[in-house]
Amino acid sequence: MATLLHPARAPSHGVGLYPEHIRTSPLQKALLTAGSACMALYNPYRHDMVAVLGETTGHHALKVLRDQMRKNPEGAQILQERPRISLSTLDLGKLQSLPEGSLGREYLRFLDVNGVSPDTRAPTRFVDDEELAYVIQRYREVHDMFHTLLGMPTNILGEIVVKWFEAVQTGLPMCILGALFGPLRLKAQNLHVLISELIPWAVENGRRAPCVLNLYYERRWEQPLQALREELGITAPPEHIQGLA
Repeated sequence: MATLLHPARAPSHGVGLYPEHIRTSPLQKALLTAGSACMALYNPYRHDMVAVLGETTGHHALKVLRDQMRKNPEGAQILQERPRISLSTLDLGKLQSLPEGSLGREYLRFLDVNGVSPDTRAPTRFVDDEELAYVIQRYREVHDMFHTLLGMPTNILGEIVVKWFEAVQTGLPMCILGALFGPLRLKAQNLHVLISELIPWAVENGRRAPCVLNLYYERRWEQPLQALREELGITAPPEHIQGLA
């Protein structure tokens, strides 16, 4: 599996800590935070701005996530091997040949139905720690796995639900902001359903599930999705809600 940001490849002093790293001063980070926050709140689909916001505000949360991964055998292996999820690393033919209901087949179905690609994830640039840079890159690349696990599409309601799950799971400020301010863009009917049913469901699942960054998804493609949900304690959303999402 392709690797990224491996310690052995860290450049010398005066150069970035990893290939895409851009060194920034505290003032520059503050300006990036303010600008990206405004743009991300104005347009949640500006994934580039959401990515910058995550990098400039997430240092503490990323350290907590990194430590959780280090303490978990599967998570520690991910940190050691640095797997990537992209069209160049996925064997789409193999995923298509997997049984119905398997994680790999359902993940591929999610990509097809929603017209999304793992290659749209921006590279990490502003995290001044090589290992933490990989952690946030990994979070971005498994974001669609969270959609698959929760059965949520990529429309604005589905994204907000996933953000609430991620906020509880990761503690990343950008997830918390997205969860809190995303609902402002919803129509009244969907807002009522979100507040009364979907947010409690997402928060409960986020609290009950162990750290989902500790899952080596690439080695679980053949696992039935329902079995993985049961392993994590993730329940299905209410039946009458699924059509709205």
